[in-house]
Amino acid sequence: MSFRAEQKRALDYARRRGTDAPVEAIRERVAATFATLDALVETIAPAVARDHRSTSAWSIHEVVDHLVESDRPAVEQLAQLLAGQSVEKAIPASLQSAAPLAKDWNDLRAQLRGVHSDLLAVIAVATGDEPTVATASVQMVVKCAAADGTLEPVAWLERFDWKAFAILLHAHNREHIAQIQRILAAT
Repeated sequence: MSFRAEQKRALDYARRRGTDAPVEAIRERVAATFATLDALVETIAPAVARDHRSTSAWSIHEVVDHLVESDRPAVEQLAQLLAGQSVEKAIPASLQSAAPLAKDWNDLRAQLRGVHSDLLAVIAVATGDEPTVATASVQMVVKCAAADGTLEPVAWLERFDWKAFAILLHAHNREHIAQIQRILAAT
């Protein structure tokens, strides 16, 4: 498979900031991102969270639902990787619950905090000496420049060790922080 420049950058990021990075740096990045996201959504009123704006196909409520639904199975997958067990099934890129807007906003925010706490607890037990031979299949989605200059999502499956997997959780949540900020700015 021939990768585009944006895909190569994403893979290099996962290697540099994940696989090759000290575990403490990964812990700090993931914790800071989760704290930023949790603090951001705490300030958003339910009506604002449910509002659809032109800057996003999803409302903030739906973005948070997506993060809960995609980060929840990542807890078990990360624990498996740290235990030296490979993971075959990738978490779908656009995973959401069956009825995201039917969820109570306060409950959804609490679920997000809980999932983040669970992920941080898994990372907290890592020493950095764990082998990185176990890998998980991850559905990567990267925005790549098309010939006309527009951005188009490019998706593919890639395998990552536990450190890269953890840093990709950080990157995924950072991307959605930026999405939420764009939604909020479009008032």
